[in-house]
Amino acid sequence: MGRYVLRRLLQAIPVVFFSTFLVFMVIHLIPGDAAAVLAGPNATAESLAAIRTEMGLDQPLLVQYGVWVGHLLQGDLGRSTLSGQPILKLLQARAPATIELTIAAMLISMAIALPLGILSATHVRGRLEWLISTIQSLCLAVPNFWGGILAIILFSLVLRWLPPGGRVADGNDLGNSIKSLILPATTLALYLAAGLSRFIKFNLLEVFFDDFVRTARAKGLDNTTVVYRHALRNAMLPVITILGVQFASLLGGTVIIEAVFSWPGVGGLMLDGISNRDYAVVQGGLLLLVLLFIVINLLVDLTYALIDPRLRVGDT
Repeated sequence: MGRYVLRRLLQAIPVVFFSTFLVFMVIHLIPGDAAAVLAGPNATAESLAAIRTEMGLDQPLLVQYGVWVGHLLQGDLGRSTLSGQPILKLLQARAPATIELTIAAMLISMAIALPLGILSATHVRGRLEWLISTIQSLCLAVPNFWGGILAIILFSLVLRWLPPGGRVADGNDLGNSIKSLILPATTLALYLAAGLSRFIKFNLLEVFFDDFVRTARAKGLDNTTVVYRHALRNAMLPVITILGVQFASLLGGTVIIEAVFSWPGVGGLMLDGISNRDYAVVQGGLLLLVLLFIVINLLVDLTYALIDPRLRVGDT
């Protein structure tokens, strides 16, 4: 196991460096000039050139990338072009809200997907499977931002059950904190739950034809025991990998949801940076999401290897 972990960590290093290069190049190829934003519309050519020199924008892109990576290794993500605040400080203030929303969405999606996947697999060609399949198709067809707007209209404006947006981060007011989280987390979770429940269904149907399930049925075990004690345990192994990938993708999907529900996370910070052409903030936020994606997928690989020893056969 130790050699497997070491090998996966070593494999992650070039991925991280390539990701930093990709993030840097994408941001710097966007039309616009951060120096012009900082200098203002009435700046002279001389002052603009001086700002570009001070920010290092007059250097070749590869030189700028090398300087940026050097600062990254020291824990310095730079400063916001507009506010002048350290980007690391801005991300530290916003990241907890995004992580909270992502974890809540993942838990809700699992709570929805697991029973729907099991019911679909155990009621093949029945009315219940048709109903679940219809719900899944609707959730996959409706864009997140549109679903969020409909949820606000129904549950906030019409029924007045939940707040339309914002985040209540108060440990002394747990009820309102949960209420403020329900709508954005559920909206984000529905799309994920629809795809995940289908994946669980197809995995279960495949496992139902394995020899150990047939043997369990031949022994006279009831259907509930066969499904939950034998089939589900084996069908969930591939789901772990999908969960990791989708959990990481949720981090990126929060950008739109945070805008719809005025959720003060990294996504909102990045959208503000885009609208204000504060590309240093966008670059820092994008880098954070990419690194979290890599770390989560690495943890999934290690967890899967811990559960399934066949992946570690060559390490002993």
